[in-house]
Amino acid sequence: MGDYRLLYRGGTGEIVEKKSRFIADVTPIASEEEALAFIEGVRKKYWDARHHCFAYVAGPKDELMRFSDDGEPSGTAGRPILDVLTGSGLHNCLIIVTRYFGGTLLGTGGLVRAYTAAAKEGIANSTVMEVIPASRTRLHMDYTDLGKVQYILSEDGIVTEQTEYAEGVDLTVLLPTDTAEREIKKLVNATSARISVTDGGEVRFGMDGGQPVIFEGGLC
Repeated sequence: MGDYRLLYRGGTGEIVEKKSRFIADVTPIASEEEALAFIEGVRKKYWDARHHCFAYVAGPKDELMRFSDDGEPSGTAGRPILDVLTGSGLHNCLIIVTRYFGGTLLGTGGLVRAYTAAAKEGIANSTVMEVIPASRTRLHMDYTDLGKVQYILSEDGIVTEQTEYAEGVDLTVLLPTDTAEREIKKLVNATSARISVTDGGEVRFGMDGGQPVIFEGGLC
């Protein structure tokens, strides 16, 4: 699996079009059961709304894909929401857009634009993470080489997960799989082979607030 866009935390967005309110709730899901339970929860929360239109995808290759217009004219709600979802590159994700009718008909084009805009607003208010396959690598070095190694790692945008100080220094770093071998050669050359490198295995990681989040299991 290459780089993977993951909805790490859901969010809510809202737009108003000709007094109609469109409220988008976005959430990560791992199964159809989770999706249906979330939809039911939103229906209960906004029990007095006219429409609850949704789309969701789940599975390693988006095998599960569903959408619903929930009473809106065919093709004006569920499909546009699904297009936003698939266009975003997100996986294992559900968007449900609740509409409170404002008294003015929007027409098919207006509905498509409104549901599209609401879905995008929901994603914009969520936490989306780029998940990167990487080698979790332990680097051991003398203190004299620490500054040089840290400079190279910083220059190349390498994430340091942990730093331990003892007789020497141990850095646990996350080397993107496609550049790991090249990065290690660079560090070995820069320290005249004084650095010790231990492969800690393959992981996937993303960044949340400047901190790495590790995914050691599969991404469903």
